[in-house]
Amino acid sequence: MVALTRTDIDNMDTLYRINLINSCSGYKSANLIGTQSNDGFTNVAVFSSVIHLGSNPPVLGFITRPDTVPRDTYENIKKTGFYTINHIYQEITEDAHHTSAKYPKEVSEFDKTNLETSFKDNFFAPFVKNCHVQIGLRYVEEYNIQVNGTILVIGEIEKLYINDSILETDGFINLAKAKTATINGLDGYTIPQQSIRYPYQRPKST
Repeated sequence: MVALTRTDIDNMDTLYRINLINSCSGYKSANLIGTQSNDGFTNVAVFSSVIHLGSNPPVLGFITRPDTVPRDTYENIKKTGFYTINHIYQEITEDAHHTSAKYPKEVSEFDKTNLETSFKDNFFAPFVKNCHVQIGLRYVEEYNIQVNGTILVIGEIEKLYINDSILETDGFINLAKAKTATINGLDGYTIPQQSIRYPYQRPKST
């Protein structure tokens, strides 16, 4: 087994360190966040940092990098208050990954890929058409992470669209059926297969 100290990590080649530390936390969720500016420019970008924060109220968070350079997704969310989270699935991984390219604000990633917008029920931000899970959120609050300048953005779910073929009777969303992707590091995409579900656990009697 390779043993590394903090000094070893600090002395690594930058790209090697980025790949290593982005991979060591394990598989991450793979999502496209869709936004729209007040002047009508759409934006979609890949994020691997979406996390569940609670079910009542239903809130999700995601981490955005420091706003020391233009961050169209973050800027649109702060100015409009709305955004969407859309699960990446196997057939769109290449296009989804391309949304990490840095285009000017007035150039929509939807126009540079085969991804398509889907506006639903007067929700301001665009969903990504054909994604099996599409979530519309309203910005609630944010927290600045002092150690590295990143920002935890928190939103409350206002719209939730799920392909009925993957929604099971107990409310479980079967992501394996949807071929939902996960991200390993920065650029490795994996399609998990479900093998086991365990029932709710209670303490064992002595």
